[in-house]
Amino acid sequence: MSNYTAPVRDMLFVMNELAGLDAVGTLPGYEEARADLAEAILEEAGRFAGEVIAPLNVIGDREGSRLIDGKVVPPTGFADAYRQFVDGGWGAVASEIDHGGQGLPQLLAKPVTEMWNSANLSFALCPMLTQGALEALEHHGSDELKAVYLSKLATGEWTGTMNLTEPQAGSDLAAVRTKAVPEGDHYRISGNKIFITWGEHDMTDNIVHLVLARLPDAPEGVKGISLFVVPKYLVNADGSLGLRNDVQCVSLEHKMGIHGSPTAVLAFGEKDGAIGYLVGEPNRGLEYMFTMMNHARLGVGLEGVAISERAYQQARDYARDRVQGKAIGQRAVGAIIKHPDVRRMLMLMKSQTEAMRALAYVTAAYMDQAARHPDPVQRAYYQARVDLLTPVVKGWSTETAQEVTSLGVQVHGGMGFIEETGAAQHMRDARIITIYEGTTGIQANDLLGRKTVREEGKTLRALIEEIRADVARVAELEGEAFRQIAVGLEEALRVLEATASHLIATAANDMPLAFSGAVPYLMQLGIVCGGWQMARAACIAKARLDAGDDVAFHQAKIVSAQFYATHVLPRAQAHAHAALHGGQATLALDESAF
Repeated sequence: MSNYTAPVRDMLFVMNELAGLDAVGTLPGYEEARADLAEAILEEAGRFAGEVIAPLNVIGDREGSRLIDGKVVPPTGFADAYRQFVDGGWGAVASEIDHGGQGLPQLLAKPVTEMWNSANLSFALCPMLTQGALEALEHHGSDELKAVYLSKLATGEWTGTMNLTEPQAGSDLAAVRTKAVPEGDHYRISGNKIFITWGEHDMTDNIVHLVLARLPDAPEGVKGISLFVVPKYLVNADGSLGLRNDVQCVSLEHKMGIHGSPTAVLAFGEKDGAIGYLVGEPNRGLEYMFTMMNHARLGVGLEGVAISERAYQQARDYARDRVQGKAIGQRAVGAIIKHPDVRRMLMLMKSQTEAMRALAYVTAAYMDQAARHPDPVQRAYYQARVDLLTPVVKGWSTETAQEVTSLGVQVHGGMGFIEETGAAQHMRDARIITIYEGTTGIQANDLLGRKTVREEGKTLRALIEEIRADVARVAELEGEAFRQIAVGLEEALRVLEATASHLIATAANDMPLAFSGAVPYLMQLGIVCGGWQMARAACIAKARLDAGDDVAFHQAKIVSAQFYATHVLPRAQAHAHAALHGGQATLALDESAF
């Protein structure tokens, strides 16, 4: 079982050199977000993640959360770690100052979030969902609801949940049946919700559930869904906690991974009906829920980055220590890291993790610009970029994490299949993240339908032109590594343009055919965007090398970018071929042939 050491040096490189922390620090309200502050926060967060949260990862996996007499007991040490988490102010990093938060930009908050996820994904899911509930209330809640709940959620003193899914309503939220009946200044909520992450626990005094439900006169479908705050404990006028609300955890799911995180089945209104409070206007609940869901989708993409980093660190350390056989070209028995294929696997893990991290942080910086830039035209420009890249960060990063964590097991050999090493846990834990907050297919449909076809590729083409300008800068540099990076990325861009144009044209005449290529298109765009960030990193590393700055780190950056260009970028061509030509075969068979 390996330790976790936050990759602070790489995080700072991406934040400062690729994502533009200096530019974010000029935005109104973010003036204190300087490089020295970022380094101090990341160093301290890395210490907390490595020393307090990470040691609980294996404990959570082995013990799991338990339901005892209707109460959920988290694994040993989780409650104490969460108290330290809140006391240290970590729950308030991204929350607004007006609500008791620290008001840090997303570009600084997201690397901290990555650390929590690498250290212990089960633990980190709790504050992530709390942040999502906070976002929804902050944007759409009444002043009264904000006064009662926001400060408690902002600090993490209370936690929050998302309650969408029901037994008959998974991704199809039009099928939601939970009812909300008006009663004075509140509503009586009745129904069942499943797959509620951290839906019940004893780590905080209260849990704030955000629940989708239907009013008696609601129209059918998604246009008839409203959003409600349903607290575990009612809150008195003076802010103290009152009676237990009519919401109960009736069971916990037995899962493939993330055992430390309780995934609850919640029953609302088994007695008189749970008391809930309407958020915003009636029948706009799904719209409001997407406020928290879009932030959550970027957060889940970061989970892919984070668990890939943890799997890579463990595989790298094992490969350095494990002595097995003579590597080709070696005279003596040595560590397996000397074997060419082990090095290939480690580089696949390392380069893809670096590419995912860079794209996620750059997207976080775009979010900050979209929220705070003083020019409304620029805000709209950055928001369009965020909208385009969010499904890519979520879908591509989580799918790539499946490969990276699987490679982590492979590097361990037979020992990777043994739970004792911990490599298998990363692979099991990672499996849910392609499903969380919308499957890869849902992300791909969003990318193709709303973010590409609807605007006829406008934002995508602007992105491609920006990437092409960066390719030209790489091509000017001397050396075989830069030639390979530039040639590979330019060819990938050419094929990406062709794919997008083909899918846009096809969608006008045959929607099923176009959308049969949606996932390959998403993966293609993710790989190309990752290659873009790796190329930018290589350019910057070359300049730093020429100045004699941190030679080993910057040389490794160039090698990683070159490896990505030669081993990963070519995959974009295969995805393009599937998107362009695979649809007919996908749709050809009658259902009975499956």
